[in-house]
Amino acid sequence: MPDQVPLVDYLALSPEPHLVAHECDACGARFFDRRNACASCSGTSFHAVDVPTAGELVTFTIVSFAAPGVPVPFVAGVVDCGGTSVRANVINTDPDPTHVRTGMPVQLATFVVGTDSEGVEAVGFGFEPVEATS
Repeated sequence: MPDQVPLVDYLALSPEPHLVAHECDACGARFFDRRNACASCSGTSFHAVDVPTAGELVTFTIVSFAAPGVPVPFVAGVVDCGGTSVRANVINTDPDPTHVRTGMPVQLATFVVGTDSEGVEAVGFGFEPVEATS
């Protein structure tokens, strides 16, 4: 398997792909970007916490217009992963209201964004619908 690097620093690829948030030690608020202080309580101490890979689509929009070179349409959404709000695209499904709905269960999925001249793959993430079982 070729070497892989995550596209964002809060995506961990091993042992299994998952997201890692910074949790405020004082109030428990979670953030994906680096913080000097908590936006909720002004606390200044954080620790890393793994975010569940399964969640529920809370809200979404179907994007029809984007910057040149960005394929449209696509689904941009907000996923509740066990109380952590994650902004991500909904992938591996048709971008229309027949296939995407609020409240639907989704799971973290990774994909190769590009490969450099050394064969190193950049890996991005999104959330895909969980297949319904009957």
